[in-house]
Amino acid sequence: MRNYQQTYFLLFLIVLGSKVFSQDLASMNFEDDNFEEAYELAHEGKYNSAKKILVDNPSSTSENLDALFLLASTYSWNGQYEKARNEFNKILSQDKSKRGVWISAIKNELYAKTNAIALGLANKAQVYIEHDKELQRLIDLAMEGISNTKYAEKGWYNVETNLKSAKALKKQLKNETKKGSNKKEVAEDKEAKSDEADIEPKNRIGVNNAFTIFNERYDPVIFSSVSFRRQTKIGALIPKINYSNRNGVHGLQYDIDFYPKFLKRFYAYLNYGYSNASIYPSQKFGGDIYMNLPNAMEFSAGGRYLSTRTQTVKAITNSLGYYKGNYYYSLRSFVSPREGNLWSISGNLLVRKYLKDAENFMGVSIGMGFSPELQQLIVGDDLLSETVLYVESQRINMQYQFTTKKSPNIYRANLGVSRQELAFDSGNFFFAISAGMSYQVKF
Repeated sequence: MRNYQQTYFLLFLIVLGSKVFSQDLASMNFEDDNFEEAYELAHEGKYNSAKKILVDNPSSTSENLDALFLLASTYSWNGQYEKARNEFNKILSQDKSKRGVWISAIKNELYAKTNAIALGLANKAQVYIEHDKELQRLIDLAMEGISNTKYAEKGWYNVETNLKSAKALKKQLKNETKKGSNKKEVAEDKEAKSDEADIEPKNRIGVNNAFTIFNERYDPVIFSSVSFRRQTKIGALIPKINYSNRNGVHGLQYDIDFYPKFLKRFYAYLNYGYSNASIYPSQKFGGDIYMNLPNAMEFSAGGRYLSTRTQTVKAITNSLGYYKGNYYYSLRSFVSPREGNLWSISGNLLVRKYLKDAENFMGVSIGMGFSPELQQLIVGDDLLSETVLYVESQRINMQYQFTTKKSPNIYRANLGVSRQELAFDSGNFFFAISAGMSYQVKF
């Protein structure tokens, strides 16, 4: 009965992925690569990088109202309200029916505290957008801002125009002009520094440490790794050395990941690992091809191959990812053929909430089924490789990754709980708790 349920789950994943893939592939427009890349960067919180792409392609941006809208929004998010106003005006001069542009343009003026301009824009927008609740809410905010504005008791309209006051007024204007100039220089300097800071370092060194404890039979498992990441023109290259200590047996694994990006919308994941230790596969290969689809979606398909001292494991894998606001959702499946025309199936759901940028997030991963990417412990008296071949499990893992204000280096904490079938006693389970920390230094 369990195999039938897993087969239905597999068919659901394949049908869902194929349907989305075929529909979105037909609607793709490969001429808007710059806009798509800028959109993805802006979605990740990298506003300066997105703005740079749009500014560096003025001809294509000016012809694409969506690109202009994105450029105006990045200016507004960065606090460059005047530049944002200019771009919003360009769009509305060509198409006054765009509700989203009107709303964003009015909000830009509210952020800039130019409430009178916001009110004027809102009243003008009512000519083209009728009976809109959000528009009315913005009008109320602009009216409230205007009514709460405090004015000095004496201004240019009621200051006595004698010689003394005229000289004082001239001095005041001179000082204010100087202060305004200084503020502008400071703002420009901050913007320049922000652009420089947004340039991602090409190298990273990472250290990862983790341990797992069990409720019965097994001693704690220790895992450590050291990695070096180099960002090349064609993608990231990450060699790693992994170390494990399991039931008193030590072992090393030499591993390398490669993420080539060969087209704007396509990139891949390739992996190879080698070890002569009994607690790791002797060799492992893996790969996926990822495709960025419209509507903030992503599809991948690939496979895994692992060779242990006693047998080999093959698996087909696919995933469907979706970005919505600051959230990312990914559904991944592993399908492994078994003897007797049976299939082992594992599903995994990942949910992440991104914080200030793509390097800062909170996430939870939930999985169940037969997975080729879990820990294997003991079958009989033999300590087998890291891969669980055909044991059932349920697992949940929480993660938190963050950077500090003073450093771009990355910290990550993980905490997980799993319920896993004993490899030598089918139907009986044990529990495990895992925790770990990792640290990456950028340079």
